[in-house]
Amino acid sequence: MFQIDVVEQCKANDRKAQLQLYNQYCSGMFYVAMRFVKNSSDAEDIIQESFIKAFQKIHQFKGDVSFGAWLKRIVINKSIDFLKAKKERLVPLDENYMQVVEDDDWTVEDGITLDEVKLAMEQLPEKYKYVVMMFLLEGYDHREIANVLGLSETACRTRLLRGKGFLKELLKKKRYGTGS
Repeated sequence: MFQIDVVEQCKANDRKAQLQLYNQYCSGMFYVAMRFVKNSSDAEDIIQESFIKAFQKIHQFKGDVSFGAWLKRIVINKSIDFLKAKKERLVPLDENYMQVVEDDDWTVEDGITLDEVKLAMEQLPEKYKYVVMMFLLEGYDHREIANVLGLSETACRTRLLRGKGFLKELLKKKRYGTGS
């Protein structure tokens, strides 16, 4: 059965079709949530809430992106909302007035593993971590990240640039033994 047929059946409130979409996307979306919340119980809760919201709002799905991409955006938003609810908000620096110089160089020294990069990303300050994760791991562009996080594209670019700088410093400290 084609995915669009299953989505159309879900729009008609067909429980079997909903279960089919749930089974198809549940584990992949779980890993997306885990990258953000780092706790399997919290990730499971986020996935449940995300699917509930997806099925409640499925009439808004227009098919201009895949259902998986549409659902992934819901999972990321729910994950970020969850994390925001757990932490106090700090006074944000107004990054809208800053000039950003593009830097597309994401190379790291030879011998640095993907796991080391992921571990270093976890140590980034929160406002940079989400932007870097969404750019590197989820493949979102600046416009999409800005939209999801409620930032301007300039602020998104600034945070990505700064996050990359922090990330490179963390990896350099790890490589030369001056970090933990």
